[in-house]
Amino acid sequence: MRIALAGLATSHPYTDARTLSRHAELVVWEQDQERLARFTAEHPRAKVAGSLEEALSGRLDGVVLTVPNPQVPEALGKVLETGLPCFVNKPAAAARAQLEQLDRLPIHDRVLSCSVLRFAPAFADVRADRGELLAVRATVRHDVGLWATGYNAWQDTPGEGGGTMVTMGVHGVELLVALLGPDVRPVGAAGARRHYTTLRSEDTGVMALRWDDGVTGVVEILGVSEPESYSVTLHRRDGSETIVIEPGDDPVRGLGYEGTIEAFLAMAGGAPSPVPWAETRAILDVLVRAREDF
Repeated sequence: MRIALAGLATSHPYTDARTLSRHAELVVWEQDQERLARFTAEHPRAKVAGSLEEALSGRLDGVVLTVPNPQVPEALGKVLETGLPCFVNKPAAAARAQLEQLDRLPIHDRVLSCSVLRFAPAFADVRADRGELLAVRATVRHDVGLWATGYNAWQDTPGEGGGTMVTMGVHGVELLVALLGPDVRPVGAAGARRHYTTLRSEDTGVMALRWDDGVTGVVEILGVSEPESYSVTLHRRDGSETIVIEPGDDPVRGLGYEGTIEAFLAMAGGAPSPVPWAETRAILDVLVRAREDF
């Protein structure tokens, strides 16, 4: 098997490659030479391509796409021309213009884009009984202090990478939509800089959501946090149940990175994406609307 990693714009493809390298030969393309050198130091046998077009040429079984959000529509369009299965590292869009560009692409059923937490072992088998459910809450604890130093400034810029509300908020929205479905809309959002004052976006945020059947939800984003963890709370009349997702001894498995790549490899073998694009589109719309609300 041969997989192309098209772009290394975030930390995720480095983690993805650790699982992929056990199953496939790797081809890598990245515009930033420092990021590329870091990758090839860990994966010296990877073939380095000089352009996205070169990375997509020749025999391939799939593509992991990770470029800055403003570049995703054009790059994904080129991947779609090959017909190959593609995993787009989250979030596929962080602003209205980007989402509208994605809407014009012929996205097929072997394109996957999601938060890896959907495939975390602690969450994978969770189900919600809609008849008993009153409300839901997702809490995202992921520190964003690195952005306060100017690192990956595009991610922290609302009109480019969406800032903390979008880039970290996707984890909470993804978990709730995975449980309750895509018939959801945001009804309010707020954010603030409580600690990292040099950020371009916020370090804390909250979204209020409502599903068509009346279930309400809250997503809390805590970007000032020592431990990384995620939780979902299901509120019922007789009490509440909380599911906690933590890195554990093996973060690649515990946070769902491994499960996500296993799903992608199944797509490379011919299976459709386990997350329909319509569901991903609904998640992206919630995030973009929440970003626009404040």
